[in-house]
Amino acid sequence: MSGGVDSSVTAALLRDAGYDVVGITLNPWVEVEGRGQVAGPRKRSCSPEDVLDAREVARRLGIPHYVFNVQAEFRRWVLDYYVAEYQRGRTPNPCLPCNRHIRFGLLLNRALALGADYLATGHYARIRRDDAGRYHLLRAVDPQKDQSYVLYHLGQFELSRTLFPLGEYTKAQVRALAAQLGLPVADKPESQDFCFLGGLDYRDWLSLQAVEVQPGPIEDLSGRRLGEHRGIVFYTVGQRRGLGVSAGVPLYVIAIDPVRNAVIVGPEEALYRDALEAEQVSWVSGQAPEGPIRVTARIRYRAPEAPATLEPRPDGSVLVRFDEPQRAPTPGQAVVFYQGDEVLGGGIIRKVAPVPVLASAR
Repeated sequence: MSGGVDSSVTAALLRDAGYDVVGITLNPWVEVEGRGQVAGPRKRSCSPEDVLDAREVARRLGIPHYVFNVQAEFRRWVLDYYVAEYQRGRTPNPCLPCNRHIRFGLLLNRALALGADYLATGHYARIRRDDAGRYHLLRAVDPQKDQSYVLYHLGQFELSRTLFPLGEYTKAQVRALAAQLGLPVADKPESQDFCFLGGLDYRDWLSLQAVEVQPGPIEDLSGRRLGEHRGIVFYTVGQRRGLGVSAGVPLYVIAIDPVRNAVIVGPEEALYRDALEAEQVSWVSGQAPEGPIRVTARIRYRAPEAPATLEPRPDGSVLVRFDEPQRAPTPGQAVVFYQGDEVLGGGIIRKVAPVPVLASAR
């Protein structure tokens, strides 16, 4: 229970369905000496105020409520990962390791050890069990709130012990239910940032972490030096603003080379790629397909799905070839594979196809 409307309504629905419900709130925050601030000056998710909201909801529902401290684990699996990925010239999504290691790793195992049968969350996704006893992960009925993208790593064991009661609801219906139940969080705004940014731009947050940075060259696609960047951690593929260089056309970050500590820029058309490789691939079924299959693939959380052919490789990675070039597939982001409403799995983008030959780059 995060103190928001989604997890609050989840608890209420399960209570009314006859489950014995226990509310758990995770406390991930700790200030570590010499490591900089965890978040900025504005309100962050899982704050003390959110804990109080969750506790009040639990009181009104008549269910027990506990707070689990996960500071060390959150620092290790989420914050340190986030910084390290930017230092590698990649653009991470911290929700992915948080779900994998904190919610559906640490918390699920702790809940089961305490005698619970299921872990239930306020995610918008659905789980189906077929006649053979296999579990399937499906997108939510509300396309605007669907969160199946950040849950692609869930396997058969996790799905067998997980409940997503909100998967069949729209966000408007959830807020209406909260109001009908008299929950104090019915109109509570949603957080629009990663939970630890506290309203800061990620570059400002990285600066607060005292991350070591080294200036380096900004180059065009031909290798010509155009200027100097202030550290590769402050740049991401597709970025246009804040480059500090100019040309006859608008320039975007096309690639980041951590080995040479270089940022490569070019025109927008250079952002489009027709293939990518992904590593750390997870399959909901527990098994990779035996050969190439047709899928739709999503290359970032809010990106539209695109038709593609997926080719599994012997080392566990996959090659994804798109029917049409996609804008700015970015190393460090997840690519998630669907067939219809079903999530097949996903992985982390490690490499994208070479920049296409452009007239402006010759």
